Amino acid sequence: MHRATKIVATIGPASTSPDILQQMLQAGLDVVRFNFSHGTADDHRQRAEMVREAARQVGREVAIMADLQGPKIRIGKFENNKTMLVAGNSFILDANCTLGNNERVGLDYKDLPRDLRAGDVLLLNDGLIVLNVVRVIGEEIHTTVKVGGELSNNKGINRQGGGLTAPALTEKDMEDIKTAMSLGADFVAVSFPKNATDMEMARQLANIAGAPYGIKPKMIAKIERAEAIPALQGILDASDGIMVARGDLAVEVGNAAVPALQKRMIRMARESNKLVITATQMMESMIHAPVPTRAEVSDVANAVLDGTDAVMLSAETAAGKYPVTTIETMATVCIEAEKSEESQLDRDFLDPTFTRIDQSIAMGALFTAYHLGAKAVVALTESGSTALWMSRHWSHVPIFALTPRVSSERTMSLYRNVTPLHVDTNLDRDAALNQALEVVVSKGYAARGDMVVLTVGEPMGQAGGTNTLKIMRVGDHF
Repeated sequence: MHRATKIVATIGPASTSPDILQQMLQAGLDVVRFNFSHGTADDHRQRAEMVREAARQVGREVAIMADLQGPKIRIGKFENNKTMLVAGNSFILDANCTLGNNERVGLDYKDLPRDLRAGDVLLLNDGLIVLNVVRVIGEEIHTTVKVGGELSNNKGINRQGGGLTAPALTEKDMEDIKTAMSLGADFVAVSFPKNATDMEMARQLANIAGAPYGIKPKMIAKIERAEAIPALQGILDASDGIMVARGDLAVEVGNAAVPALQKRMIRMARESNKLVITATQMMESMIHAPVPTRAEVSDVANAVLDGTDAVMLSAETAAGKYPVTTIETMATVCIEAEKSEESQLDRDFLDPTFTRIDQSIAMGALFTAYHLGAKAVVALTESGSTALWMSRHWSHVPIFALTPRVSSERTMSLYRNVTPLHVDTNLDRDAALNQALEVVVSKGYAARGDMVVLTVGEPMGQAGGTNTLKIMRVGDHF
């Protein structure tokens, strides 16, 4: 079965073996996420080589996404590794404290006292512990425990409603961008951007670091700060895509606000011709169980119906017991959800105006394929732009994007409803189109007599040069 929605999965201890990686790719993994919050540069390089080799063994390209840690604002360590906070008691967050105890704990982010004032609410450990700020004295934040519980080393801190001034890119992130480029990452995910400037800076750093390797990665903004919501359009304009990062975002804006925000973000991304990934706890129970909960199945299905390009797995594949089964399960849910999704192509095309020839050809191909009942759309593309524009609209017609560029083949693995394939660079137009038809037939998507819509640029080999739409029946020759 053709699956339109792509699967991003995080590599970790549970999935760092050639055999498991190959099984994950065969099960439907499209993009491998490297979490730069964990591991050394050498760890990431070794895993990247393993991913590329596993892809070669399976016989297709896979994209690598480097996910930067960002300014994760955390408490320090305790003398006994943890303490118990009781509702109603006082507790101090102290930037000068080295080892914490029952009364206070240190801060990894030393500027936190300057961001807070009396009346602020702090959420620790993903919102499980709630502290009310009573006053700030020098480097000490005096609080009253509103919701208590066990607090252990290095747990994260969020301010309810956002507003912390920590920069999106830390020194560690800047070094990690260099590492990511050296291992050939196709996407860089930036944590906690507040505005377009954060993304523009990250892109500039990535382009400079990637220049020696001939790499210009696609930039993904992780939307997880409250301040990012009003700045969303600017962030989209400065990025290649966004990630609906529901963990930290939910802590800052409240759990109840996230589902509507998810739908809004997916809609805005698609309207802006950008990619969108939905992430966090999608199949969380499968860290320990071989089957998901019904609520998790509904969550994945709803993200698909919202129009997300990809759904993402984190601990489920990095540290879970069933990494391969989780991907197989997620793929099945995506396919079932897509069957019921209605195409709105006619409505989508009522208002837009196209100023570019290649974009007009892309939209014309999609519209024609849908209304003529074509079995596939085949796009010969250098950069992948034609395939991206087509993928912003749902038509139930699979899109095959053939490219001579390995980098384009990898990045298109994240595009919804697009199957990227390699085509020879030295073929002339007719030979390339015949090869494209052969690929579609060999994969079982079309048979003799079926209609296929093709797009190509003449002369071939120029990015942005798509200018020809051709409608053919399989069996015809050029």
